[in-house]
Amino acid sequence: MADTAFEHPSILPPLPSEAFRDVNIVLASNSPRRRELLSMIAPGFIIAPPRSIEEKYPSDLTPTEVPAYLSRLKSDAYADILTPGELLITADTVVIADGKILGKPHDADDAVSMLKTLRDATHTVVTGVTLRSLDGRRDVTFSESTQVTFGHLSDAEIQRYVELYRPFDKAGAYGIQEWIGASAICGISGCFYNVMGLPLHALYGHLKEFYS
Repeated sequence: MADTAFEHPSILPPLPSEAFRDVNIVLASNSPRRRELLSMIAPGFIIAPPRSIEEKYPSDLTPTEVPAYLSRLKSDAYADILTPGELLITADTVVIADGKILGKPHDADDAVSMLKTLRDATHTVVTGVTLRSLDGRRDVTFSESTQVTFGHLSDAEIQRYVELYRPFDKAGAYGIQEWIGASAICGISGCFYNVMGLPLHALYGHLKEFYS
């Protein structure tokens, strides 16, 4: 790879997988959660240096189509760093409530507003993932959806959560692995890890297909 300024995650390696023994995985993501999640199913990987990407999408896309489009957009932006034998992974996650996308909140007031929308209701979390290589194998983009149901949260609880956890880097203004997940989420249908930002079961299956 031309650019050698990579960061190696300081995490314990997972159990070895014969399928990925000779795979050099490159994760293009600024999310510490995605780095942690990928480490659960893949051997040592490297993290691509961050790039500024304008995450715009066509207005005629449905909300559930947006994550796959954006993951492909990110993959295209990093395509030039790949060398043969490497596999690039990009991803994008959105929260959809009442047919509308809830992205990352702009500020505390926006985060509070999002959480008030999510309480006492079920919403959908969709993650799009793109796998790309240069060795002749086909590129793959897929999406995974998870239904998440929130119980009741008081205005004071929402305000306190935003003040303490400052979830401004999270789609929908919450992290399921945090206090709010334990105390407010009363139901989930689908992949838990997808809500954190990476659908591990589906991704592991695609990785095995990719290198079978």
